[in-house]
Amino acid sequence: MPSIGIAGAGLAGRLLAFTLCRRGWRVTLYDRDTRAGQQSCGFVAAGMLAPYAELETAEPLVFSLGKRSLQLWPQWLAELKDNVFFQQSGTLLVAHRQDQTELQRFIARIRAKLGNQAEFQFLEQPELVSLEPELAGRFRSGVFFPTEGQVSTAELFPAIEKTLLQNRVCWHEKSVVDAVLPGKLLVNGETLHFDWTADTRGMGAKETIPDLRGVRGEIITVQAPEVKLQRLVRLMHPRYPLYLAPRPQGLFVIGATSIESDDRSPISVQAALELLSAAYTVHSGFAEARILNMATQLRPTLPDHLPRVFFQPGLIRINGLYRHGYLQGPAIVEDIVRLLEEGESAMHFPELLNGTVS
Repeated sequence: MPSIGIAGAGLAGRLLAFTLCRRGWRVTLYDRDTRAGQQSCGFVAAGMLAPYAELETAEPLVFSLGKRSLQLWPQWLAELKDNVFFQQSGTLLVAHRQDQTELQRFIARIRAKLGNQAEFQFLEQPELVSLEPELAGRFRSGVFFPTEGQVSTAELFPAIEKTLLQNRVCWHEKSVVDAVLPGKLLVNGETLHFDWTADTRGMGAKETIPDLRGVRGEIITVQAPEVKLQRLVRLMHPRYPLYLAPRPQGLFVIGATSIESDDRSPISVQAALELLSAAYTVHSGFAEARILNMATQLRPTLPDHLPRVFFQPGLIRINGLYRHGYLQGPAIVEDIVRLLEEGESAMHFPELLNGTVS
């Protein structure tokens, strides 16, 4: 039974630990946060699984990883001890009249990248209203990606935590990892030995990956009982695409894709006003919504916005998932397990590998 010490219990660390413990590995997790993981960028996220909607700005590798992850998420969630909200009822893109050119540019970019393989539907107003009746009178047309979905981050983190502990994963919370070396972790001044080690610390690995940077993400969670939207809605905007992710009990996660800043401070009044005002233009019911939480975090990002797996015998580093952690995570972890157990030739996405680490 091989052993692995994982530094970092955010989304990537949890998914890797979950997968390996199910395959009989002895897994030990270390993280400076508590087991709740609320300081992780994976916790401060909307959990969108939207490979087509992201393809406008993302590279083909992100799209391919996203399609594979969409297949994996239902299988993985079925293995958890608690139920986690998962929805695959599509993404609807809309734009106000003055921003229709943004929607047309988006369609053109998707067609240029995918050609006839693009799985989307252009909706005229009657079709749009049939899909989301509460948008009647607000938008003349839309674009619908029927296979996309979302997963609840707030439910996923505790569900994976419970499953890992019940599978006897040894989890050291509030533990500072000083260094990740092949087969060794330096934790709180002590050297610990394993068959393999994995570094999934995100921004915590910046000293090891010098060109890693943080891209700020901001989300606002509201309770809006007057809003009955049934699926992910994205509003095309000249500055940033707004997203509205509906959750059970009338909850909505509201956010924008990313902000080029490594500022970790709380959300500004201006940003909150812009997000909430844009949400109100989609549905007036957001005026009576109650703000439950505002949160910010940094997404670990490499210069090309692509994920990387740095590999050498005894050591794996996963980083650069940017804002696509939920979209790419399961497919990346699946390939890492193939790499560990069968070698590079078994990987579906060998282009993830980026040489060795120092």
